[in-house]
Order: sequence, then structure tokens, then C-alpha cells
Amino acid sequence: MLFADNTYFYYKFPEPQYLGAKYIWLPWINRFIPKNIRTAFDGFAGSQSVAYLFKQNGFKTITNDFLNFNHQIGLSLIENNNFTLSKEELEFIFSNENINKNNSSLFKNVFSNVFFDEEQAIFLDKVRANIDLLDNQYKKALAFTLVNRSLTRKVTMGHFAHNQAINYANNPERIKRNPNLARHVKDIISDIFVLYNNAIFNNEQDNKSYNENVLELLPKLDNIDLAYYDPPYCDSHADYQSFYHLLETFVEYWSDKEFINTTRRYEPKRYSGFDKKQLIIDSLNQLFALSKDIPNWLISWNNRSYPKVKELEKILKQYKDVSIETQTYLNGRGGKGSVAGSREVLFVCKNKLSINIGL
Repeated sequence: MLFADNTYFYYKFPEPQYLGAKYIWLPWINRFIPKNIRTAFDGFAGSQSVAYLFKQNGFKTITNDFLNFNHQIGLSLIENNNFTLSKEELEFIFSNENINKNNSSLFKNVFSNVFFDEEQAIFLDKVRANIDLLDNQYKKALAFTLVNRSLTRKVTMGHFAHNQAINYANNPERIKRNPNLARHVKDIISDIFVLYNNAIFNNEQDNKSYNENVLELLPKLDNIDLAYYDPPYCDSHADYQSFYHLLETFVEYWSDKEFINTTRRYEPKRYSGFDKKQLIIDSLNQLFALSKDIPNWLISWNNRSYPKVKELEKILKQYKDVSIETQTYLNGRGGKGSVAGSREVLFVCKNKLSINIGL
């Protein structure tokens, strides 16, 4: 990556396996970040890769996602400046001797022989209970992040909207291409443990991670210089809650949800207002109106999404001066319209220039 000379870029964001993640576009996005930014806000943070880029740039970084498992990544890698997990704490999480008295069998009861065998489901119930016994919110968040990243490595295609995980984990040809399919999740966690510890750094800022609807959060924020928005793309993206329901269930450990269909997704889902075609235009207008006092916006989009690029540009021009940058996906990445030949779009939005005419 070609970034500015900044010591924080020695730290490496652990590569995500997340549909539509902007990890591959970080050097490109970084080119359009204005100078003299002090505070940056990522309103739909997802994997947190762009928020991490802001932190590397030395900005005070405010990150938000309405799914809790993404918020846990934000707590562990963005808000957290110092805390890591020790080997002893990792062993504590794995231990049978320290099991929380409130331990339940949610994963055993719901997910055995769906994405992994019963033994690993029982292991995950134990780990989930032991995470609650850690005495620091950032250590807890880091543990959640480790487990969830390990699950996306273990389960084929890195998501949970299919029923092929067990079959693929017993298929020698599939295992040859991805050995993690046949590995125990405990071993995968142990492998990536150091990678995540090494990604934690202090940029000398009071960074914050939130787990809210962005439309409810924005009125509480002030003094933001740059907003980055990567909302769900209607008509061209996967249903994230169907794809990543297992990760949200691991963090939330639902006691009030029904688990439906063959993938055992929780029901009811949460709705943001940005994922339904009949609501998206109104939600975008609310978002931009609430952001009007933020001088700089970067907005990620895809040319296969609704509204179309020209229509979204027209909406944006009600609020800002707008330029459009694009990149082409050479290979399909999955999710959010990122199929081969589609175009990643970045709207670069700045305050409108005022023209004073002397009389």
C-alpha cells in the first residue's frame, strides 16, 4: 500500500472475509481523504477496515454499525488503544474449569450438525460463557472478534446462508483448497490470535465505536470533519443478516428469538431503513440532511445498486458539490454488487463553494 509516511501504517488490519468489504479499495479511498481532517466518522462500518484506515491516519475515529458483531470489531480494533489478550486469557476462554454458571447450550441446541458437529457447538457454548467472565470490555470484544473471524474461516464461502458446511468439511478436494474447513475452530482461533493482538495500536485519540442506527446516532455527534458512508446497496447485495446471522447470534446469544429455516437464522431480523427499496430514498435523504454540517463526505456505491449512480448524484447535489470516482471489479468478490465487470463508485462530496459578487 502506498500511504502517507505515518508510523501507524506499520500496523496491519487483519484481512476480512466479508461480502462487500472495502479492504481491497483502501489505498484508492485513501487518495480522496481531504487534508486537515481531525475527526472522521464511519456510519456503516461493517468489517471496520475503513475506520481502521482513519485510525491509521491519526484521526479521532468514530465508528458505527447496527449489527453488534461488527461493533465488537470496532471496540477491539478502533476504540481500544491498548488492551490485548494474553495466552493465559486465551487458555482461560478455552478452559472447562472456569465455565460461567450461566452457561447455556444455545449453539448445541440450534447449530449442531448445521455448520459444525455437536462437539464444536458445545465448545462454542463454553467459549461464549467464558468470554463473559473476562473483566475488560475490550478483551471481551477482541475475543468475540477472534471467534467470529475464525468461524468465517472455517465455514465454506465465509458465510452462513447455505447448508454445505458439513459436506465441504468432509470433501477432500475442498479441504485441499481450504484446509480450515476440516480444522477445529479452536485451532483457527489460536492461529489468528497474534495477528489480531498485533493490529491493536494507540493513535493518541479518543476513538469511539457505536452499535446504533446511524439516523439515531448522528444527532448526538458534533465536530466531525469527514463522514464515510457505505450503506447497504438495494438490488445488488446479499442480505447480511442472513449471511452473518451466526456471528450476531454468538455475540447476542439470543434468548428471545426464533431460529428458522435450514440455516437457523434468527427471527425477527432488525431493519435499518437502508435495505428496502421502498425506504431507501427517504433514508438516504434523512442521512444527508443529518450530515449537512459535516463538510466532507465519501460515499461508496456500486453501479448495479438502487438508486442508480445518476439518481444518487442528483440527490447528493442538493447538499454538496460532488465528483465521482470509479474502479472496476476484475474478479467477483461477492456481495454488494461486486461481481466481475461491475464498478465500485466513490462519491467525493464537499461543501458548496460560496460565490460573493461585489456590488
